[in-house]
Amino acid sequence: MTMTTSGIANSQALSLTLQSSDSTQAGASLLAAKTPVNPSISTARSQLNAEIVQASYDTAIGAANQPLALLLKTALTSINEALKPTLGDNAIQNAASEDNTPQGTADRIVSISTGFFAAYKNQHPDLSSADALQNFMATISSGFETGYKEASDLLQGLGVLNGTVASNIGKTYDLVQQGYAAFESAQSAAAPVAASDGAAGSANATAVSGSA
Repeated sequence: MTMTTSGIANSQALSLTLQSSDSTQAGASLLAAKTPVNPSISTARSQLNAEIVQASYDTAIGAANQPLALLLKTALTSINEALKPTLGDNAIQNAASEDNTPQGTADRIVSISTGFFAAYKNQHPDLSSADALQNFMATISSGFETGYKEASDLLQGLGVLNGTVASNIGKTYDLVQQGYAAFESAQSAAAPVAASDGAAGSANATAVSGSA
């Protein structure tokens, strides 16, 4: 059988192509043999990531009083969001954490959040003092409740919301409520005095005008 020059060339080209394909497959097989696929790698990585996250949280809340720092942060952040429509962005800046006892944490939450009452009243000149106080307390209380829930949910998810941690979180909540009630009571008591002083001033001005 006679094969033309063109046929010989085509045959050689086909042979080279098959050899190349065989070499590629052999290389792939060799690589696979050297690097076996472990179906548990993905699972192991996920577990490692979870352990890293857990370790980070364990470090952050290892001491019994650290969850109160978390509560302080979430409470102030949420109160800040609640005040945002009236007072704009970042009305409350991050507070320094020094005393992370229930009393210290509650005192900072109450003092920082209620400290914006005057600014709130100025933004609502159409409201009476009583209405402004009522609306303001509802706003910051709602913000605190949101922050408290976020902190509690996070601590619950980490499995640490028990024992001393749960007790301190609960004490802080109660102390904040007491602080808000005391502030509202003091402001309510001061409002009639201010109104009385204003009325007396108007009466005196009228009397002076009449004498003149």
